[in-house]
Amino acid sequence: MISTDLGTQNSGQRYLPQPTAELTSRSPNQELLPLTAKVNSRDCLEIGGCDLVTLVEQFGSPLYVLDEFTLRTACRQYRDAFKQYYSGESQVIYASKAWSCLAVCSIVASEGLGFDVVSGGELYTTLQALEQMGIKERAGDKIYLHGNNKSVAELEFAIATNCTIIIDNWLELETLAKLGANTQKPIRAMLRLTPGIECHTHEYIRTGHLDSKFGFDPNQLEAVFTYVSQQPKLDCIGLHAHIGSQIFERQPHQDLAEVLVEWSKKASEYGLSVRELNIGGGLGICYTEADDPSSIEEWVKAAAQAVEKACKAQQLPLPKLIAEPGRSLIGSACVTAYTIGSRKEVPEIRTYIAVDGGMSDNPRPITYQSLYRTVVANRMSAPLEETVTIAGKHCESGDILIKDARLPKTRSGDILVVMGTGAYNYSMASNYNRLPRPAAVLVNEGEANLILERETYEDLIRQDRLPARLVEDTSSTHF
Repeated sequence: MISTDLGTQNSGQRYLPQPTAELTSRSPNQELLPLTAKVNSRDCLEIGGCDLVTLVEQFGSPLYVLDEFTLRTACRQYRDAFKQYYSGESQVIYASKAWSCLAVCSIVASEGLGFDVVSGGELYTTLQALEQMGIKERAGDKIYLHGNNKSVAELEFAIATNCTIIIDNWLELETLAKLGANTQKPIRAMLRLTPGIECHTHEYIRTGHLDSKFGFDPNQLEAVFTYVSQQPKLDCIGLHAHIGSQIFERQPHQDLAEVLVEWSKKASEYGLSVRELNIGGGLGICYTEADDPSSIEEWVKAAAQAVEKACKAQQLPLPKLIAEPGRSLIGSACVTAYTIGSRKEVPEIRTYIAVDGGMSDNPRPITYQSLYRTVVANRMSAPLEETVTIAGKHCESGDILIKDARLPKTRSGDILVVMGTGAYNYSMASNYNRLPRPAAVLVNEGEANLILERETYEDLIRQDRLPARLVEDTSSTHF
């Protein structure tokens, strides 16, 4: 776990993991910076063997910097922990809503993970990545489509690709039954259930309690099981539940295991053969020194053993166990580099430091009041001399990335790095104020590869259409 020493910026390298030999044993979700982070001889932050200042000089800023080693390590820790602690078959699937792009999907797939997708766009991106890797055949076997309001087109797309559809509600269930009439083989599906389990996380990301837009409630189960059992073209292979995100405790998922196994036994009474259980994801990461999530191994061990214990108590065979982490796979693997611009000092109140990005590349602070940590990447050993508020450049008073950050005395042109931006930053990015979305680079062993090009002004108007009638007659224009 990271140190909480708040001395000078690099005192004891408090943000940095241990030497390289120990990196693969450390749980990435418990680190503030990617596993390969270090301070180089120029006193600059280096990730994946690449100097952050040099990366900004080459690719511009804001810039997402994704460390391949950290992402692969998290994938392997999840995969190997399930093999170690669960006696049955298991499959880790990446919750790609955290960050969906070709490069990320390719890395995840190469480590043997499957995919949790929540839209036709995420499904398409995943399939394109697998096709370019030459492994599109049978790709649907490891893809699971979620969503509380899937369109008919999305359902048809999923059926065509043979991926598993997580049925969320009655409309979707009835729609699939109708679509199944035109399919040659049964549609592989799971039922999403609302377990009524609370966990300590942000109100907006609690999805497991009864007052939720997701899933069937317990009082609907008998009717749902009865209906599904009467549909020959619906192959109900399992049950799914997700209880939230950024969770630090292990007990909620242990409780979830008992609930899902009990419902599995109930489903068998209706002739449904539940062969898979999906326990969701939700393991948290360190955004600040105060965060204390379980390690990946600890979380997997607790969840896997709870499922085995519950199956034994209910005298049921072990199902294929599915987990769908997102944030804890990729959140800590990425940082965002900004260039510091203007400065405003409000006497006896606060000092504002503005950067060249903000809520369009990281909407989480203004949306969830999320907290982050930051360093000045070009002067890592400089002492912390002032408390400042990091402001974005958007025309919004609420566009504040970090309040009361302790930093060295900053200068215009300094490179500010915000940690833990791999999850829900690029994927929630926007063109607010018509700002082009940032570029992203993948770094590994001193090599930096562009994986997302920086948008241009031309990109901003690429989908715009100007009706001809607005330009045909300009005689009355008063401009």
